[in-house]
Amino acid sequence: MKPATSSQAQTAVPISFSRALVALVANIRDNHFVLSKIVRNEVISRYRNTLLGVLWSLVTPLIMLLVYSFVFGLVFKVRFGVNPAQADVPYGVVLFSGLMLHILLAETLMRAQGIVLENPNYVKRVVFPLEILPVAVLLSNLVHAFVALGVLVAVMLAYGLSLHWTAILLPVAWLPLLVMLQGLALLVASLGVFIRDIGQILGLLTTILMFSSSILFPPEMLPETLRPWLLLNPLTIPVDASRDVLLWGTFPNWERLGIYGLVAFATLWIGAWWFLRTKRGFAEVM
Repeated sequence: MKPATSSQAQTAVPISFSRALVALVANIRDNHFVLSKIVRNEVISRYRNTLLGVLWSLVTPLIMLLVYSFVFGLVFKVRFGVNPAQADVPYGVVLFSGLMLHILLAETLMRAQGIVLENPNYVKRVVFPLEILPVAVLLSNLVHAFVALGVLVAVMLAYGLSLHWTAILLPVAWLPLLVMLQGLALLVASLGVFIRDIGQILGLLTTILMFSSSILFPPEMLPETLRPWLLLNPLTIPVDASRDVLLWGTFPNWERLGIYGLVAFATLWIGAWWFLRTKRGFAEVM
């Protein structure tokens, strides 16, 4: 008997919406070793055949942070916000604390939209849990985000800034974004198979998200009538929460973070269901 092809295996049992998230978690658990290998390859291949290799993951955020600090802090003398405690933190540090989350979002979505197309053998020739590919994309970019975070903390200490005890809550501030981002990565990984120009759409969208969030300016700079619209941006609440616990030494807005977490969980569930349901048709269009 011939072994089942990927398309045959994927069309055999449709995934119901109620079981989509359970199926995703089960596939990640059952294939954690394969997932770890893919993550490792994603991290290494990004800098393959380059002069510094993986050291670029350290050098790039360091140079970015130093440039932002020099241009906005020493040249333009920009300060973030009107609160004296906020004004004491160099604008380059404040800016980078938000930009690293935007970079995580943008690079994850841009990489996820092509991850299935770049691995046709997984789709056509073997039975393979394709849903772990977008998971690997997020995890590999999270590695780079952790490196950027380390650079940020080092520069904060070099500036003589206090590392508040509330920094231990940073995972709580990041987790809802990661959950939502995983759901979005699953969605765009599937859409990228059927809509080949989604990369151009995502490029524009991620740029709009950066300029319409609180990365560049505090929400207090907007009229009160416009501030609620800022909260619709998926970056605003995680960026504000990250700055609260890491830079300002305060608690995040728990109500906003909780609501964001519920929306993020729903996004992950929908993304898992959509990917598991549509992957049955990948082989037909590749």
